[in-house]
Amino acid sequence: MEFQKNLLDYISQSLMTSGETISVAESVTSGCLQLAFSQMPNASLFFKGGMTTYALPQKVDLLQVNRAEAEESDCVSDSIAQTMALNVAKLFDTDWSIATTGYCKPIRKSLYKIFAYFSFSYKGEIILNKKLELHPKTQALNAQMYYTEFILGCFKSEINQLLILK
Repeated sequence: MEFQKNLLDYISQSLMTSGETISVAESVTSGCLQLAFSQMPNASLFFKGGMTTYALPQKVDLLQVNRAEAEESDCVSDSIAQTMALNVAKLFDTDWSIATTGYCKPIRKSLYKIFAYFSFSYKGEIILNKKLELHPKTQALNAQMYYTEFILGCFKSEINQLLILK
């Protein structure tokens, strides 16, 4: 797995310059975001860690996702992603967080579609929440890698916007 070096360098430099930290809660990306952050220059200065919570009990127990909502939505909704983002930031005591949930394979529960929800939190507030859909014939690993690259690109844009405002 290879990530765009300039994207990783930009995110790393931005977080180091601002003195801010990040954590990640993943489901559909299965650790790909954590891998990407670990590949960034000086990652230990801003990346505090992450977790992959693939099953409902772990999302409920570790990230305080609402059990009834998780059961009803198969743990895949914009609300679940937001809760995951807010609570991983609390767990790791970080300024930023990213959370992902969704499907990388078409199954009955996804109505045979491939999609992901992702959320960014910044200082305790959700600042971005999106749904990303892919073609249903996309291979699972390709879907996970695409989600990861797309999310990192969106994260770069959010960092840019906040740096301009500062």
